[in-house]
Amino acid sequence: MSSAASADGLCEFVDASPSPFHACRTAGRRLLAAGFGELAESDPWPGAGDHFAVRAGSLIAWRSVGDPALPFRIVGAHTDSPNLRVKQHPDRYVSGWQVVALQPYGGAWLNSWLDRDLGISGRLSVRAGDAVQHVLVRIDEPILRVPQLAIHLAEDRKGVELNPQRHVNAVWGIGDGPRSFLGFVAERAGVGADAVLGFDLMTHDLAPSRLVGAQGELVSAPRLDNQATCYAGLEAFLAAGVGSGVTPVLVLFDHEEVGSQSDHGAQSDLLLTVLERITLAAGGGREDFLRRLPDSMVASGDMAHATHPNYPERHEPGHLIEVNAGPVLKVQPNLRYATDGRTAAAFALACAQAGVALQRYEHRADLPCGSTIGPMTAARTGIPTVDVGAAQLAMHSAREVMGAADVGDYSAALRAFMSPG
Repeated sequence: MSSAASADGLCEFVDASPSPFHACRTAGRRLLAAGFGELAESDPWPGAGDHFAVRAGSLIAWRSVGDPALPFRIVGAHTDSPNLRVKQHPDRYVSGWQVVALQPYGGAWLNSWLDRDLGISGRLSVRAGDAVQHVLVRIDEPILRVPQLAIHLAEDRKGVELNPQRHVNAVWGIGDGPRSFLGFVAERAGVGADAVLGFDLMTHDLAPSRLVGAQGELVSAPRLDNQATCYAGLEAFLAAGVGSGVTPVLVLFDHEEVGSQSDHGAQSDLLLTVLERITLAAGGGREDFLRRLPDSMVASGDMAHATHPNYPERHEPGHLIEVNAGPVLKVQPNLRYATDGRTAAAFALACAQAGVALQRYEHRADLPCGSTIGPMTAARTGIPTVDVGAAQLAMHSAREVMGAADVGDYSAALRAFMSPG
């Protein structure tokens, strides 16, 4: 089973999506081009058709034939990635330098953000008469840089332990005093600084995504965790179509990297509310909705750890994970991942149906294991859930790497999952 997803397509998606808000816009434009209609949550919804809705940095899309009894097949991912975000009072003046105060978002691998050319992206919330308008911002110019300390100034010349309060602020010029960074961003966005009532601004690496390696067999890009799943899941969703006895759903959540506890994270009511409204719009009732859930299934897609060639001892010895060797089934008995035997079997069948290899990952028992939207989605909805991903190195770095061939295979497996049988 083929997929339209490709490594080049992934690079284009990532480069178009420096923030969760931009990721939703990129996905939304792809859906609109495929004939989907965008709905506001406050609007009445039709009983059938291809539609999507956006709530801040989260997006959910579905394809309904108007049957309130069909189970859902859901692929979930997250739009956010660890980075450095702008503080509410960002302006500093230190030793002749104009400085922007930043703080880490999520589990950012801080040393990877040093000495990079950084742009700014996100959203401004501005006054528009008596209302508030949200304006997306993107400045793809090297305006910020977090400088490393010279080795000659380190105490033991072995590096510096970075303090997230003191050592990740960015220089952006010199002068006789602090300059308004927010005013600069507002000007570039075409709005008055006095009209800005709130903002969500973050840094992004300006180096473009690209294929690397002697044979171009690797993808080097920012935000692969987890925009690789957003892209692969989107293309899988569009290719899955309807008519396989299920209702395909794609949900891209924000805020996974900080626990998902927001009005549009995986711990919110977003997914459950939309699933129930799909049922009600198709003429079903609450009982029909509740009866759909046990037969439904979620694939929680997030990236997986490839075995690192420089640190093989940090991995479970019996679970070699390679890039360009197929999607990864993630299992953790203490429920950091939501996979159990029944959902593992469903994804294994999907991989067989797609004609792609399957790898099985377990974390070392003596190391703390990260988590995903899987466990909270399963608990929040009661829908059986499997955690899956694609293998990568340098997770949570400003720049990550994965296998180019894995993009298509991962998407093909997700497509088969949404089109069982």
